[in-house]
Parts: sequence; structure tokens; C-alpha cells
Amino acid sequence: MKDKIVIASAMNHMVRIHAACTTALCQEADRLHDMYATSCAALGRTMTAAALIASDLKSPEEHVTVSIDGKGPVGRISVQADGQGNVRGYVQNPQVYLFRESDRKLDVGRAVGTDGTLTVSRDMGLKEPFTGVVKLVSGEIANDFAYYFAISEQTPSVVALGVLVDTDGSVRSAGGLFIQLMPGAPEEVISAVEQIAADMKPMSAYIDAGMTPEAIISELFEEPEFMEEKPVQWNCDCSKEHFADALMLVSEEDLLSLIEEDHGAETVCQFCSKKYQFNEAELREILERHRHVEHRQRFH
Repeated sequence: MKDKIVIASAMNHMVRIHAACTTALCQEADRLHDMYATSCAALGRTMTAAALIASDLKSPEEHVTVSIDGKGPVGRISVQADGQGNVRGYVQNPQVYLFRESDRKLDVGRAVGTDGTLTVSRDMGLKEPFTGVVKLVSGEIANDFAYYFAISEQTPSVVALGVLVDTDGSVRSAGGLFIQLMPGAPEEVISAVEQIAADMKPMSAYIDAGMTPEAIISELFEEPEFMEEKPVQWNCDCSKEHFADALMLVSEEDLLSLIEEDHGAETVCQFCSKKYQFNEAELREILERHRHVEHRQRFH
């Protein structure tokens, strides 16, 4: 099944639904970062949520950045997504495996931790991005996003995120769902959505059974109105030029050390693990640019 996000409305436009299949996206992240199952589930859930949030963006220049740091074993999770469905992300410690014997599930909550925050930053091309920060409530990620929507955006939401990791450690299925109540939703609609949430299967189970986002929405809601469909894919736009600009921020002393002692430098993209090599000549050019910028700043 192809990765995509489907946006729909139901219950006389009192409910807005975003449903996603993100299996290939999570498989690619797993391949690039060589993750253990619990790290993979944590990153996959966060990437799916970021993609769902970004699906409301209109311009390719607009994007969403999500950061989760609960001080748990996986460390910080960082994800970027744009309105064209491009997503990239990484987890600080990709090799965490924690399992809960009580329900035979991956213990994402313990891996992520709750001693920290969930931050969502929406860059809409304005002077400053809109940023919301909430405390983590469970570390399971879906509950934390539901809390974020309620507190930071005053939008009551049902959030379901799932990554099913197979016995061989590979991603078998992944997907997500946002059900959001519109302002003025009557009590009967609120009660109906609460019942739908209570009766839902895990999101990864729907995807694993071969159900498309449209089929999942149609199973949960009567006569939904499908509004939009968007692609989702892994895409990292890192480049050697980007890292050259980053090296401009390194001190002159450190640049000289890279040139004279290391005779070069290697940079690695945290998102896709791609490596970029800089030889002495390239580093000297960066050093000259660095000195030129510092000179201009000193006399302006």
C-alpha cells in the first residue's frame, strides 16, 4: 500500500479526520538509522504525527518541526515535515529495546520518558514560527500529541499512532489518525467520537490488515466527505553546501585545527546519516569566508 494522508470531514462537518499510512516512511527511517524496535516505534510515531500536522500546510516552504525529549533511554527525537509530504527524522539513541510483559507490547512510554516536553513549531513563512510546548504526559507519543492539541491549540482531538515491528525487527505496518472536533460541536457528536475512540483497533492493525486510510475513515464514520489526499515520503534535503554553511559557525581556532591537525573534516547528517568530506583547500576557503564575515561585522 502506498504511503499517503487522507483528509475528510464527518458528522455535518463537526469532525475533521486525518488518516495516514506511513509504512514505507518508517521502513526507510529504520533502514537509515539501523534502529532497535522500541526506538523505531518511537521515531515512527513521531514522524507520522508530524506528517499529519504538516498535511494542513499549503505552501512547500512551510514546515513543521517536532521535538520530544522525555529524558528516557531513547533521548531526543527530532522530526521535520512539510506541506508536500516530505518527512525526515532521527532519534538520539536508535538502539533501545524495551518490552512490556503485562500486555506484550513495546514499552515506548518508558523508552521516551515523561521528564520533559513535546515542542511543535510551525513555520508558516511569517516573521516568527508559531511554537507550542507542553509537558509530556505518557511518553507514548499519541497521548502526548492529544494533550498538545488540547492545551496549546485548544482543539479536542483523538490521536492514534502505531508502528508494528515484526519479529525480525523490520517495520511491518505503520499509520496514524487525528480526529478533531470543530468549534461548537454538540454534545452528541462529542459522545459519538468518544465511543469511536473507545472501540478503535490499534492503527497499525488496520494498516496491517491492508486497509487504506479511506477504508479506515469509512469504517469509523458513516458517510464521510473526503476532501483531500496527499503523498508522504522520506526526503532529506541535506547538502554539502548546507554543511559548508554550518562550518562557517565554527570558531577560527577550531577551523585551523581541522586544517592543520586533521587535514580535513567529515560531517554526518543526523537525519539521513549521509557523510560529506571537506579537504584542506575547501576548509581554507570556508576559513576565508569566516574571516571576511567577522571583519564586516566588526566594522558595521
